[in-house]
Amino acid sequence: MRFERRLWLRESSTGVLDKLWRMPWLFVLLLCAVAAVGYVALYSAGGGAPEPYAQKHAIRFGFGLVLMLSVAMIDIRVIQRLAWVGYAAGVGLLVLVAFHGEVGKGAQRWIDLGPLQLQPSELMKILLVVALASWFHRASWERIGNPLFLIPPLLAIAIPAALIFKQPNLGNAVITVMVGGAVFFAGGVRLWKFALAIGGVVFAAPIVYDHLKDYQRARITTFLDPESDPLGAGYNIIQSKIALGSGGLWGKGFLQGTQGHLNFLPEKQTDFIFTMISEEFGLVGALTVMGLLALVIVFAYVVALRSRHQFGRLVAVGLGTNFFLYVFVNIAMVTGSIPVGGVPLPLISHGGSAMLTVMLGFGILMSVWVHRDAELGAAEEAA
Repeated sequence: MRFERRLWLRESSTGVLDKLWRMPWLFVLLLCAVAAVGYVALYSAGGGAPEPYAQKHAIRFGFGLVLMLSVAMIDIRVIQRLAWVGYAAGVGLLVLVAFHGEVGKGAQRWIDLGPLQLQPSELMKILLVVALASWFHRASWERIGNPLFLIPPLLAIAIPAALIFKQPNLGNAVITVMVGGAVFFAGGVRLWKFALAIGGVVFAAPIVYDHLKDYQRARITTFLDPESDPLGAGYNIIQSKIALGSGGLWGKGFLQGTQGHLNFLPEKQTDFIFTMISEEFGLVGALTVMGLLALVIVFAYVVALRSRHQFGRLVAVGLGTNFFLYVFVNIAMVTGSIPVGGVPLPLISHGGSAMLTVMLGFGILMSVWVHRDAELGAAEEAA
């Protein structure tokens, strides 16, 4: 009995050491570098002090790092088996927000957990990716071509998207749909069905616009003509463009950004943190940050290419697309390329909920990498 117990402990220890050896440690260092950029930017946003933003950012990243590495050690087969349980829990949190959520800035999006305000819409995107990947994992090409097979995953996207839109949170609702669409595309759904869906979106756009809140309509109007209300709805984007332009090639220098430190730049610690970086470190600094973020995205798609099982490929594509959309929407927003939508820059902006959910996603991504050669079963035979 003692011998068997000793043998089991030895095998378990060997398994843990093997997983640690297979960890993508360069990717972990890359995430630390991006978070360090966030610390520097938030230190400046706090007026040259670790409080109130930078120190909390470091602590949250530390917790996120532990969470990420812990999740990375979980067998990917366990994650697959719990995929729809996690999805149901995420939808339950969204329903809870609708009835008992914290209200802030006219929106009901958060659950108060004491030291952390959880935004379930951020978590839901991660859980949705895993659930959809589980659905498409063993489906044959013929089965995916059956429209009836696509009804459950379409409902799986529509339910959280509708609940998020109702909060109201149009930006996250759109990202949720796009992330789900990425998994559909990677799963093998025919292109003509995407064309049909896009046509439906174009047809429904006027109806959706009629149901938008006044401030959401103002964002669209401001995007088309920011100068129409320079001291009101257009103020944020105008000040952001001034800060971006004033940084020049090399920037004004650390802690020397006038737009940020004289409080002309709104939400400099969250939505407009990239603008603050650009003002102080210029085009060179902005491109460096974009390069680091691009490497994170590239790693996700490399994981998708290296995974031997369809579940891992779909999870990696979905999580990589989710991170890409975070980055794209935030940078496009502050440069005036799309309407302002309140999407943070991941690992850099101030905010605990987005930080922890992104790190959870990276933990799942790393689990795919560590278990990329695991046997999860082949595709189903066509009926």
